[in-house]
Amino acid sequence: MASISPATPWHPRSRTNGNHHHRHQSPTTNPNFITQSPQKKPKPFPSLIAVNSTAETPPPLVVVGSANADIYVEIDRLPQEGETISAKTGQTLAGGKGANQAVCGGMLSYPTYFVGRVGKDAHGKLIMEALEGGGVVVDYVNEIGDVPTGHAVVMLQSDGQNSIIIVGGANMCGWDEYLGDGDLGVVKNAGIVLLQREIPDSINIQVAKAARSAGVPVILDAGGMDAPVPVELLKQVDVFSPNESELARLTGMKTETFEQISLAVAECHKLGVKEVLVKLGSRGSVLFTEGNEPIKQGIIKAEKVLDTTGAGDTFTAAYAVAFVEGKSKAECLRFAAAAASLCVQVKGAIPSMPRRKAVLDLLQSI
Repeated sequence: MASISPATPWHPRSRTNGNHHHRHQSPTTNPNFITQSPQKKPKPFPSLIAVNSTAETPPPLVVVGSANADIYVEIDRLPQEGETISAKTGQTLAGGKGANQAVCGGMLSYPTYFVGRVGKDAHGKLIMEALEGGGVVVDYVNEIGDVPTGHAVVMLQSDGQNSIIIVGGANMCGWDEYLGDGDLGVVKNAGIVLLQREIPDSINIQVAKAARSAGVPVILDAGGMDAPVPVELLKQVDVFSPNESELARLTGMKTETFEQISLAVAECHKLGVKEVLVKLGSRGSVLFTEGNEPIKQGIIKAEKVLDTTGAGDTFTAAYAVAFVEGKSKAECLRFAAAAASLCVQVKGAIPSMPRRKAVLDLLQSI
């Protein structure tokens, strides 16, 4: 298993390759079986409270993944087969699991780089602006001329739940067969790497192998394509993070109870994954480390739930940020739960990513 320690300090390099978007700005810094967070106030997150501007820039969070234009339609219910219904409203916002996680890292004031592909179109411009607005370095985002930017139709129901249809576009068709030295170089110099399954598995495998060779930990979010995860990929990641439905689909096992989830996770361990971080929506989350007792984290209750889109991405990215900053696993889970709680209170994926101060204020208040 790759080292969990951050890689060597990152020193940003200027790049002028015409195939990349260059930026001169520096990065900103079911049954409720899970016990809810205790009433007693835990110790604060001292190293998360402020970023020392005089300290050397830490190795970045590098997100390799998808970027979509999310076409939101608000509806009372999903249409039946053959039925046409009217939406209350509709709008287009930047999203995609990779871009969501990258912006979350940036909003949490951690140096974040995004490696991805967009089309040379209006949707691509929308995404680039959202990434840069979130403090993400976009030097490694390629703009592809002959394929459109990926997009998704998000059907948002009145209770905040959503159903999503994805069109891959540049996310699936914009990659060369082999990643170049620039993309692989930023991966090898990362503090931690985040992957998802909305880009080709072959790209994820190359990234994970490069990170593993450099001792950089990798988190694979299971969200994305509905297909088996290649064992070759699973063997290269440090943390595999599905939600309960993804875990059930990928293992072919039920995940309705804690015991069932534990058995499904054991199948993941057999495939070479040492840590499995299961996101359970309103039931919280559980981190399973092979050979150790699971760590459970209840939800941090939101004042209101407007939109769950992006909540899983927020949770995963916030966990990664706390992890690379040296927090304990229990602290990482708690920090991620607080970030996700704030996320669901705002409509849209990228617009809902919380700022670091808001997360810390919430943690201090409970």
